[in-house]
Amino acid sequence: MNDPNGLRRCRVLVMGLGTREGGVGAARYAHQVGAEIRVTDMRTSDELEQSIRALGETPVDRFTFGEHRHEDFEWADVVVRNPAVHHRAPWLEFARSVGCRIENDITLFLRACPSPVVGVTGTKGKTTTATLVHHFLRRRWPAAILAGNMGRSALKALAEVDPASPVVLELSSFQIEQLMEHGLSPDVAVVTNLNVDHLDRYGTKEAYWEAKVGIAAHQTADDWLVLPVDDAVVASTFAGAPGQRVTFGSRRGNGAFATYTQHDRFVAHWKDRELELGSFSDLRLRGDHSRLNVLAAAGAALAMHLSTEAVRDAIPDIAPVRHRLYPVGVFGGVEWIDDTASTNPLATCIALDAYADRAVILIAGGSDKQLDMDALADQIVRRDVPVVLLDGAGTRVLERCLQNHGYRNTHGPVRSMPDAVRSAAGLARPGSVVLLSPGMTAIGLFVDEADRGQQFEAAVRGQAEDADGVRSRSRA
Repeated sequence: MNDPNGLRRCRVLVMGLGTREGGVGAARYAHQVGAEIRVTDMRTSDELEQSIRALGETPVDRFTFGEHRHEDFEWADVVVRNPAVHHRAPWLEFARSVGCRIENDITLFLRACPSPVVGVTGTKGKTTTATLVHHFLRRRWPAAILAGNMGRSALKALAEVDPASPVVLELSSFQIEQLMEHGLSPDVAVVTNLNVDHLDRYGTKEAYWEAKVGIAAHQTADDWLVLPVDDAVVASTFAGAPGQRVTFGSRRGNGAFATYTQHDRFVAHWKDRELELGSFSDLRLRGDHSRLNVLAAAGAALAMHLSTEAVRDAIPDIAPVRHRLYPVGVFGGVEWIDDTASTNPLATCIALDAYADRAVILIAGGSDKQLDMDALADQIVRRDVPVVLLDGAGTRVLERCLQNHGYRNTHGPVRSMPDAVRSAAGLARPGSVVLLSPGMTAIGLFVDEADRGQQFEAAVRGQAEDADGVRSRSRA
């Protein structure tokens, strides 16, 4: 295997094996190019059992779990950090002080990838938009790859990359931090939106927004930057980025070309022509935000020279993305929706808006990212949405906001997903929607957001089976 990252015969320390493939992919890649490997993680071996198994026969010189040790960092030439590790964490500062080079899986991937790369970031809509870009591109390039922050290691996918086919990466701000440090950006960068998030990591909203800039800061004038036309924060934050502009939104922007809505249709201004991309009625996804995600993805696909005809033909085939307003099923006349990926209060507000025409029972709560819960509390109170609370530090913040409104239609907090689902089922009536849209991250009761959604789906199906059993016995 080629070694554009210069890891052959290096000692590589994977800092944060993690639970979402990134650390495993980094370790495997480092071994494949001829490096020695150690792994260190603050979690225990029991917590990381699945990831350890996923390493298979990849030779690891030493595992350190439950702590970090100076000797591991002193041993290393290169540290590959998990995105969850702050790029200025004390252990990384120590690594720099002893001469280590700091990388992450995305920096290693971008140097090694032989194909054009589309990177997608933003506060909301990253995974859906990246999935939609991939959906569109596969019309022309069936071998196109989708990887990144949604839980698929980019490095693990590297062996499958066809040099003639593009790669789509979902990129979090945590991953982008390292791109800025190494002067790397994808060929096409998409920014869905910027709102307030991750204040527990960045301290201010401006610092969080600035962390996103790395996705486009090192593009060239031949690269493409896809931006929302109606987002003033994005416009000011990315004003200095060098890439050619593609705009998307409710109107035609001033970019080289644009995708936008016109009445009830998707439209592209492309090569001095206005071309229809399809009707809103062709799209199976709910909510105005879903239309924006489609427009962003269409803009990226057109920047990759996909035809407008291919985009138009692909829109009716778009399916809901798991864990993002994902329909689990309808049981006893009640619709159950998994939106576990809503990890900030604004995302939950948008999810509630998507079901403005329905009676909703909301399952919310989790860890505290120091975000303002007032807007979410206002919407809950205004619509009188019953809320089943999942226990957590952030939950207590939301609870206090609701209590300040004199709102009492809350239930819990509960400490397990089956308890949350049982409580919601008791509140639901035929025609209503039970919406898992926590508005917070999942630290505490769950491994991560995906685990939270998987537990929700399993508990819903278990609840439905129990109800069917009761009905069957009553008929007998």
